[in-house]
Amino acid sequence: MTDAREILTKLREGDRLTEAELFWFAEGLATGAVTDAQAGAFAMAVCHNGLGEEGRVQLTRAMRETGRILKWRLDGPVIDKHSTGGVGDCVSLVLAPALAACGAFVPMISGRGLGHTGGTLDKLEAIPGYTTQVSPDDLQEIVADIGCAIVGASEDIAPADKRLYAIRDVTGTVASVDLITASILSKKLAAGLEALVLDVKVGSGAFMGSEAEALVLAQALVATAQGAGCMTTALITEMNQPLANAAGNALEIIEVMKVLTGATGTSGPSALEKLTVALGGEVLALGGLAADAADGEGRIISVLESGAAAAVFAEMVAELGGPADFVERWPDRLPAAPIMMDVHPGQGGVVTAIDTRALGEIVVHLGGGRLRGDDRIDPAVGLSDIARLGAKVDDTTPLARIHSADEDTGRAVAAQVRRAFTLSDTAIDVPPLIHERIA
Repeated sequence: MTDAREILTKLREGDRLTEAELFWFAEGLATGAVTDAQAGAFAMAVCHNGLGEEGRVQLTRAMRETGRILKWRLDGPVIDKHSTGGVGDCVSLVLAPALAACGAFVPMISGRGLGHTGGTLDKLEAIPGYTTQVSPDDLQEIVADIGCAIVGASEDIAPADKRLYAIRDVTGTVASVDLITASILSKKLAAGLEALVLDVKVGSGAFMGSEAEALVLAQALVATAQGAGCMTTALITEMNQPLANAAGNALEIIEVMKVLTGATGTSGPSALEKLTVALGGEVLALGGLAADAADGEGRIISVLESGAAAAVFAEMVAELGGPADFVERWPDRLPAAPIMMDVHPGQGGVVTAIDTRALGEIVVHLGGGRLRGDDRIDPAVGLSDIARLGAKVDDTTPLARIHSADEDTGRAVAAQVRRAFTLSDTAIDVPPLIHERIA
């Protein structure tokens, strides 16, 4: 007989778990036979001692098989993208409709905020009426009709992960290669994908702070996914500053709509758009819709510029309960915070470093994320107009603009915003957006 105490004892002492034990524990997470305390202890023990390469694959398979695995009969490839999480990372909301506009089918099963990082589902729920919970049957119908749907995992999709994911968020056990790999891939593989591109973040706002850590995670994800029969590539990308110029749920939707509607200004493509194009090019090539990644990038650029991606996004929003005129009227449809205040530096200079994790935590404390599992999110709060690395800031150009529910809260975090930026008198070399490709 297997029980949670035996498994936790083995993990604590650094022993490797058997396949049967990992499958038993995953099933216990799904059924409730494993308590929250035991699940938290499991996550903490895995963080400290790891599962090993074989155990990582087994946990991924075990969590996937606690629920339904989707099957598809479509006239195009079923593909997807996933990010390991960062600040201001709203690529999914641009990329899913862009891929669909290129002829792919994208059942994007996403998650909520985890630690200091924002969650794709929380961002979408800033759109009035948008529902992120649909049945697997409805998901398949929407994807077949529109080409994409961004939703949460239903009770039928990897239920073990849904439970463990929430527990990791509130027990400080997010940054584990084994748990991240199993969490991402149990949901993605349950969606019946043919190809997957992974965005592995590295830097001050990522769970992987160093290049070495990010490389280990990227290799683990690619090896595990391809071992399960899903063509996969990973890009290691920059997270020493927020990806978009804003962090917060409704504020990031604004950044998404600027890219989809061509309202980004005349300064050239933003980091958000550049990364969307790069990831899209990779997965279109993997799925057979492009000759290679460069060809795929051209196709993504084309559907963004033509408005085809925005049209798919509009259909998806309306189908999932949002306003039918959202793409045309998005400035009027999104919630806005009652208090906005600019944060200027004590003295001018060039931004040479950003504590991006700190900015993510500020958004959480403003109410844009969860400190406890049952916290309610305020979709309107966050930071916008965030200064980029290498930018000059002074009394007229702020470090960021705070959006808060009340003036006291806004003033309370202003000093934290200032501390998150390091200034200098000299220019710096801004790090590249894409560090490495793992295939």
